Order: sequence, then structure tokens, then C-alpha cells
Amino acid sequence: MKNYLFFYPCLLLGAAGCNPASNNTEAAAVKDSAAKGTYAYDAAFLKKHTAKVIELTSGDSSAKVLLSADYQGRVMTSTALGDDGNSFGWLNYDLISAPEKKKQFNPVGGEERFWMGPEGGQYSLYFKGGDSFNIAHWQVPSVIDTDSYDVTKSDKSMAVFSKKASIKNYSGTSFEIAIERTVSLLGKDQLSQRLNISIPADVHVVGFETSNKITNTGSNDWTKDKGLVSVWLLGMFTPSSETTVIIPFHGIPNARSFITDNYFGDIPKERLQVADSVLYFTCDGKLRSKIGLSPLIAKPIAASFDFKKNVLTIIIPQVNKDAAYVNSKWEMQKEPYKGDVINSYNDGPLADGTQMGPFYEVESSSPALELKKGTTGEYKQTTCHFEGSYATLQTLAKQLLGVDLNTIKK
Repeated sequence: MKNYLFFYPCLLLGAAGCNPASNNTEAAAVKDSAAKGTYAYDAAFLKKHTAKVIELTSGDSSAKVLLSADYQGRVMTSTALGDDGNSFGWLNYDLISAPEKKKQFNPVGGEERFWMGPEGGQYSLYFKGGDSFNIAHWQVPSVIDTDSYDVTKSDKSMAVFSKKASIKNYSGTSFEIAIERTVSLLGKDQLSQRLNISIPADVHVVGFETSNKITNTGSNDWTKDKGLVSVWLLGMFTPSSETTVIIPFHGIPNARSFITDNYFGDIPKERLQVADSVLYFTCDGKLRSKIGLSPLIAKPIAASFDFKKNVLTIIIPQVNKDAAYVNSKWEMQKEPYKGDVINSYNDGPLADGTQMGPFYEVESSSPALELKKGTTGEYKQTTCHFEGSYATLQTLAKQLLGVDLNTIKK
């Protein structure tokens, strides 16, 4: 049975019948009784303001993952401690509850959303041919912004979303595509195998994997000279004044030159510290800044630690140092296939004082998909959150990242 947890209001026609108003009243009551920042609060909020939300849940209901078909099969949030636990995904409450959608981009949030690259350049999917690369001309395609996806399968442990679309890039190349996105809840044993560690019994954890497939359904092969696309996954999380993104990398000679740190101007030294094989990036939602790592140095891991809430977040992307990656810089590019594989963004006030968040992001991208007609490219990523004693999380961080949390804390 499809597990549309309380969110297709007319799906269950029991003795009480279908009563959306009653559902919304119930959601409002739960929301009012739950503390903001908890999973229960966000689940009730989404129940009230959206139609197609699916919940994945562990057998003991401690690990939960909330998905939305309205928002392209997006992982909206998750928890490791049940309804009263921390809600890990950042949600834009004002925009989700607004009666109208924005024209250019609807940043509703969510801890993993499906996007496609490249963003800028001659093969951009976000600018029309001939337009200048500035915010006034930037347009997020509807298939990754406002379109609802079909739910082809779901149960308590996984859900599959699908969508067909046509997209044209800056150079005029059209892409006929079929998207299939599968989100799977991972148990503690599965995560232990995936991370190659033993997770202590006193650690609470939630983890999920997404499989993101793009099929070339058109009549032509996709070739580099006309532009390629990629899978781009972006996780939006709630920051604190004590949140640091931690990204290990291969310490090859001149590794620093393979880290881009000037997307939105120079980052103050105290906010970005780069050692021989790891970087530390302050993500407190107070200064708009972004970094990116080339596949030539990136490892298949990125993380963050919230010292205020004692939460370790681990993201496992796929990295291929020999592959071509699309370049998303907002300019005509000399090297359109030398882009980043891992990025992190810290939100902050714009020049006019307004701010979208605060939130921070950890992002990853697939290689450029050079697909022959009828073939499919797939990209997978795993996200997990750990909560426990500081000493235990310190040990986990040392095992997974090779870093000492005490050093970062100082």
C-alpha cells in the first residue's frame, strides 16, 4: 500500500469521509502544540500547506524522513529522535504558505532537492540565449522548481518519483528527458556498511540515499559541443552560531588552487580555514559566501557539525576525478567542463539588507551526462545525521573525517 501519510486528504474514505478542512484543523493543532524546530512542527506545517507529502519511517518510529511530490520528490526534512526530535531540513515557512509562487525561483527549502546543471555559461539551463548573466535574466526551469512529480511507488522505507520534461540550454540545444528519483530510508546496519564504521548503540541516527536517474528520451545523442547536463543535489540545513562545514580533500601539491572561494567575493580568513587536506567553512547564516571543490581533489565525503545542538551531518556523494563536470559560473566559459563536484553555501544578508534564510547548503553534482539517445545516467548520494554525546560524536568525526572536533571548537 502506498504510504501517503495523512497527506492525500481524500485517499482514505473511512466512516468519517473526506474532510480537508478537518485535516487542516488537526494539522494546525499539532503545529500549535509542537515546538518550532521539531520534526512534528514541520510535518504538521507541510500537511497543512501542501498536498503530496510522504513519510518514510523506521520500525521504532525514531528515524523519519519527510518527502514532497509537490516539490519534485524533495527530501523536506528528517529526524533521528522521532516527532519531538530536531528537524534537520531548513523550510521557508513564508513561501510554502504563500498563496502565489514566485516567478524566478521558489526557495521552499528542504534538505535535499533535485536540480540540474549547469547554472551559467554557454550551456546554461537557467539563462536564455543572448541574455546577460545577471539575476534579472536568471530563471529556474519549472521542472526543478514548481512542477509536481508523479509518485510511482512508495512504502514506509522508500518512494519513487518521476517526471518527463523538455529543457533548452543557452546555446539552443533541446533536451528531452525522463527523470526518476528514488529516496530510500537506511537503517543503522545499512549506514554502518555504507560508512564502513560501527555506529555506537547510544548514537541516534537517521540516514537516506537518493538515486537520481536522467534518461535521454529525444532523437539525438547528447554531445559536449552542444552542451551536457548534470544531476545537481542541494541540501538546505538550519544553521546555528556554532556550525562548521568540514570537507576533507586529497592533499596533492597545489591543492588550494582547486578550491574556489570567490563566488560572492572574498571570504574572511577566520571563516574559511584550509589545512593540508581539510577545510573548515563557517556556516552560521550571517555572511553570503560559497566554496567549491574540483573533482581532482575532492573525496566522496562532506560534513558539518553543529556545536550548539551537538549534531554531526555526513554527506556521501559520488566523485570521479577523471570525469568532466559542468561549469556553473555566470560567464561565457573557456572551460565549460571543469566545474565543481562538491559545494557549500552560507546564506547571509543581501546588499539591500534582505535575506532568504538563514540557512546553509552542502551540494554535490554528477559528472556531465554524455548520453546517447535512449540511455540513462544515474547519480547517488547518502545523507545522515548523528546525535549523541559530544565524546561519542568526536570519535565518529575522527573515524569518518580524520578531524578533531576540539580543534575546530577552539
